[in-house]
Amino acid sequence: MSPTPPASALRPRLPTPLQQVTDPRFEARGVRLLLKRDDLVHPDLPGNKYRKLVLNLERARAAGHGTLLTFGGAYSNHLRATAAAGRLLGFATVGVVRGDELADRPLNASLAQCAADGMRLHFVDRSAYRQKADPAVLAALRRRTATEDAYVIPEGGSNALAVQGCTPLGAELRGRTDVAAVACGTGGTLAGLAAGLAPGQRALGIPVLKGGFLGPETAGLQRSAFGAPGTNWTLDDRFHCGGYARTTDELTAFADDFEQRHGLPVERVYVAKLLYALTALSEEGAFAPGTTVTAVITGTPPD
Repeated sequence: MSPTPPASALRPRLPTPLQQVTDPRFEARGVRLLLKRDDLVHPDLPGNKYRKLVLNLERARAAGHGTLLTFGGAYSNHLRATAAAGRLLGFATVGVVRGDELADRPLNASLAQCAADGMRLHFVDRSAYRQKADPAVLAALRRRTATEDAYVIPEGGSNALAVQGCTPLGAELRGRTDVAAVACGTGGTLAGLAAGLAPGQRALGIPVLKGGFLGPETAGLQRSAFGAPGTNWTLDDRFHCGGYARTTDELTAFADDFEQRHGLPVERVYVAKLLYALTALSEEGAFAPGTTVTAVITGTPPD
């Protein structure tokens, strides 16, 4: 097998653009809203997916791995991005998908794209999936999928290398904002974003899952990446709308309205909840007049 090219061959658009939007709900509170258009970093690996994967791809390449093994749910943006990276850089990819009941059903659009990009999908029951970090369970999965020699990327892509890969996101916002906000699934992007900010800036995470577990997860990721957690980030757990990929009529109406106001297609699993949260927080007076708030747009709606 010929060596895979470096991740720089993906030709990302960096730094990503910073766009100001005029919204009366923020203006009424004296708050300036910016959008960090990380959705434009790469057409196949948008936003935090590119940033979280780039150093992992380099590590896999340097160690001579030809296959990537990773994990996700049926609508995982991370699985799609990993499959695309494999296609573009020449890695074989295997995705372990949560839910063995899906194995005999037609693939949804997200998993169909993974398959089209060459990812081999392996469906496991939800109990085994929850235990995937257990060394014995992982070893059994690797045997079953013939991926003993694969480079393993965790669910959501979040590990120490992913956090370090997201740190430039914060650095790109130095001197540009007071608050940098991002929707969170596993905490890796928030951990890196916060680490890259300058003193006096702060990061805000909006979890899209319920459960209140992301505080310890984010701190643990910063500890693994940098030796100690930072103190310049917080989480607001009120805007998950029932859990991952769950929505409400109010959230749907908000996202539709935001699209019409600003001409920005709003991804519904992460970005809609982030923008909804920031609008609610602004109306609550959570941001002092004169504050600049930046929403990191991490993805685009599926085609």
